[in-house]
Amino acid sequence: MMLPRLLKYVVGDILRGRIVLGYAGFLLLAAFGLFNLAGDLPKGLVGLLSLVLIAVPLVSIVFASSHYYQSYEFLELLAAQPLPRTTILLAQAAGVSLALCGALLVGIGLPLLVYTPGLTALSLLAVSLVLTVVFTHFAFLAAVALRDKGRGIGFALLVWFYFALLHDGLTLYVLFLLQEYPLEGVSLGLLALNPIDLARVLVLLQMDVSALLGYTGALLKDFLGTGLGLGFAAAVLAGWIALPLGGALWVFRRKDL
Repeated sequence: MMLPRLLKYVVGDILRGRIVLGYAGFLLLAAFGLFNLAGDLPKGLVGLLSLVLIAVPLVSIVFASSHYYQSYEFLELLAAQPLPRTTILLAQAAGVSLALCGALLVGIGLPLLVYTPGLTALSLLAVSLVLTVVFTHFAFLAAVALRDKGRGIGFALLVWFYFALLHDGLTLYVLFLLQEYPLEGVSLGLLALNPIDLARVLVLLQMDVSALLGYTGALLKDFLGTGLGLGFAAAVLAGWIALPLGGALWVFRRKDL
């Protein structure tokens, strides 16, 4: 019974700060602007996908880590009460995730519903929500592990930098080194190691624009376009949601606040 009450308090506290409302407004204006300026729905979707893959993980990881440090005294107070530490951290992580996901539903859900309702729009919205939760959990893992705010937020930004920018370069380098060998299995493994890349490929497959998939995605198109491939992708993304949250809970239960 305590988890819903804490969750309600966390969400209400976040919404009173209005940062999430500003985030929703930014996404809303950007999405409508992309669809109107592109003059073509597929181009607008590609532009919105590019924005989502960069902005959503970045905002999620920065906001969630900042929220944890700002709530640290409140967490200490809760930890002094007869409450399980798992409940305390789950309420914080779930509250931040719900607030950011709500902003996302308004910010890009409404434009997608207006301009291009369908499976592609649903895929884009779904992977955006997943990335929000994944990087919120990464933020909590970094913040729980590192008590210093500067180091915690800096490490969280390094996580975003790796997944958003660095991983692609490393993937191309590995594929270049192994170009004389069959690459389907290697490409699948490398793709599974980056939730942002996996999200991009899943959406582009729905848009049927193979040229934009890149070398890795083109090799895996036949697999990820099947029911088995989609099940594999869903399981991998679920793992990316659970892994950092499990790590954060493990550290938080053992940490001396």
